[in-house]
Amino acid sequence: MRRKNLYKGIVGALFFAILTPLNMLMLSSCSDEPDSEYFYTFTGEMMSDWLKSPDRPEYSEFAEIVERAHLMDLLATYGHYTCFAPSNDAIDAYLRKRGLSSVSQLSDLECDTIARTHLISYMYTTYDMIGHKMPSMNMMNRYLGTEPGFDNDSNAVIVLEGLAKIKFDLKDDSVENGIMQPIDAVIEKSNSYISDMLRENPKISTFYKALVATDVINDVMLVEDEDYNPKDYVPLYGASGEYEQTVGAKKYEAPDTKKYGYTFFIEPDSLLEAKYNIPKGDLRALYNLACTIYDEVYPQDVNASGHSFENLTDSVNPLRRFVQYHILNKIAAGTDDLTPQEVTNKANFNGAIGIDETRINPCDWHYTLLPHKMIKVDKVTVDKYLGGSIKGDRYINRRYDETCSFTGQRIEPMDDDYKHDGLNGHYFYVDDIVAFSKDVQDKVHNQRIRMDFNTVFPEFITNGLRILGNPFEAGSTDEKNGRNWYFPDGYLDGVSFSNCKFQWRRPGSIYDIYMWDEFCLYGDYDFTFRLPPIPFDGEWQIRLGFTSQTTRGVAQIYVDGIPQGIPLDMTKNMDSDYYIGDSFISDINTYNNLSDEDKAEYIKSMKNLGVYTHPRSIYCEAGMSPGSRAWNCVYNIGMRKIISQTFLDSTKDHYMRIRVASDGKQGNNNEFALDFLELVPKSVYGTGGEGEMEDDL
Repeated sequence: MRRKNLYKGIVGALFFAILTPLNMLMLSSCSDEPDSEYFYTFTGEMMSDWLKSPDRPEYSEFAEIVERAHLMDLLATYGHYTCFAPSNDAIDAYLRKRGLSSVSQLSDLECDTIARTHLISYMYTTYDMIGHKMPSMNMMNRYLGTEPGFDNDSNAVIVLEGLAKIKFDLKDDSVENGIMQPIDAVIEKSNSYISDMLRENPKISTFYKALVATDVINDVMLVEDEDYNPKDYVPLYGASGEYEQTVGAKKYEAPDTKKYGYTFFIEPDSLLEAKYNIPKGDLRALYNLACTIYDEVYPQDVNASGHSFENLTDSVNPLRRFVQYHILNKIAAGTDDLTPQEVTNKANFNGAIGIDETRINPCDWHYTLLPHKMIKVDKVTVDKYLGGSIKGDRYINRRYDETCSFTGQRIEPMDDDYKHDGLNGHYFYVDDIVAFSKDVQDKVHNQRIRMDFNTVFPEFITNGLRILGNPFEAGSTDEKNGRNWYFPDGYLDGVSFSNCKFQWRRPGSIYDIYMWDEFCLYGDYDFTFRLPPIPFDGEWQIRLGFTSQTTRGVAQIYVDGIPQGIPLDMTKNMDSDYYIGDSFISDINTYNNLSDEDKAEYIKSMKNLGVYTHPRSIYCEAGMSPGSRAWNCVYNIGMRKIISQTFLDSTKDHYMRIRVASDGKQGNNNEFALDFLELVPKSVYGTGGEGEMEDDL
């Protein structure tokens, strides 16, 4: 497999010579042909008519750019598009900044890049622009950052990429094939590698110097798998695992791209100097700080030769570990990508989908470049444990409850002076040191680790597969409201399988599952994936969260090659004798009226039988009226099965294998669901004298 890569030994001139064919490659991956379902017979004004209209001469230069890009015919015939149209004044300002005086001085390739940057293949009103980025990528396969702002007349407007404001009096102008959003500046997305963007920002020069000195810079150069072509994989049709093409069947597609990328959390020079007395660019001082952190976590390496300041590129060097832990192996194009998907302004719903934000903070766990170490990101929502944090903001490695008071590192707002989003990555500022310290290891991460499978696989967020779609439009055939995916073998790192299909069903508000989405296996599957890393050696439970269905099958599960008990039968409900039978509590009021002691006994009895109910913080949205949410902890189909309870080594990779054990073609082609994982240390799951009662959240 070939992967795009560029090493920093290449001088600046050669870099820009190579960048042009990279841009060409990006453009060649953009398809001008939408699915046939978007073809119409049109009678009114098209997007092309809007741009060329003599009544709108102030957009003639953008129209010329679209013509030069050979996209005007596309905007004249079919599609569901959003067009951010910069005015002539905006384009003139852009040209002056580049030392140009006319659109005619732009190359055709430059026109293509500008036009595609301003076009999205789905229709969005300003009402839909509620997060920190557009819900879908533009035609350059890049997300556009969004934020609320004000125009010169104090009107509330949406600002794109921190600069281009949607004109208040002209916003949401509908045409037959889309929505026009006139803007007052040209949107610019950097085509630089993330490493070059860091180099260009003088506010983070100390971190960048450490990135180079430790050679971690050469680990953040991947962009895209050149061998992957989605056209090699035909769409699948059918309800879940049924692959025959039927009327009204769900459509499952291979992902459009196979990108690689990185997310950085960086302390500005000013913070390092003011709080840690590290002068700008002083690597020795930063190395000394790293030693105080990582010598406690890796005491066995203190006397190793690679530990010294003269060996900063060695794998055991504290400064290298310090830098590695600041970097995720995925692209989070905005803070929205760091925690569970959100929906706002939807009738009576507001917040992370399927999560009760009054009970728990929505959080995700992400892999870092420091081997076998993760970062936890919380969106702070629970008033009870606010602890001085800013409600609604995201924090790294935060734990604030009855036993711990670590506020973590706040992810800071964007800096308008510098671009934060590059060709293969994104970076954020933080308000304190990000590190896998002994306290983080033993206290912050010493908790139940719950991960939806869409974060178990980093490619999911990097390729924009998770966020697309409105979960309240689960029955819609409009791709704007979501797409279902299937994954070719080899697409996901650390995953291998045979004799099956591996699919993902997009979020739907009526589903009784975590984050309302679900991965499923179909066929005579033999499926193996790498488990998320655990923070320290010890005895851990590995739990699989799913819902039982009569259409599902049976599978034997292995951990590190060892079979784990009898095969797991996904057709059995919690109140069956297969699990806990008549002792299952199906009424929420009955459960709520239990004393703490009785709840502890109930949880202990389930643990002894190898199963737990779904967390109480997870629900489905049974309807749109207040109070209609249904708590999964009393659903007999929702459960967390204990797959394994064993000693795990935190320095090694661990794998789970799932092999079909159904007798013939059971149910829906032996369907096996992967909703979420829990990795739980003994300090949490121990009850009855072995520790505090595990909460039901």
